[in-house]
Amino acid sequence: MSAAPIVIHRPAGTGGRRVTIRVQVAGLARSDNDVIEFLRRAGLPDAGDVLDDPRWVQWQGGRPHEYDAASVDETSGPLGPQL
Repeated sequence: MSAAPIVIHRPAGTGGRRVTIRVQVAGLARSDNDVIEFLRRAGLPDAGDVLDDPRWVQWQGGRPHEYDAASVDETSGPLGPQL
């Protein structure tokens, strides 16, 4: 378990990522700018400087800085390979 106070959760099925700050839900981010705004509102004015610092931010699931909906491989579909 990470000790990072900011967690950016895996992308949602509809896009965006839930952001928690010290286990409090800050909102659904659809871009780094949204995350920066949540952090600014929480009192961290230089939030853009910490997004890639694992001491501050834990990115869960997917690649950092990607907010698109989790895609399904068209050849396999949601239940496995098509026959």
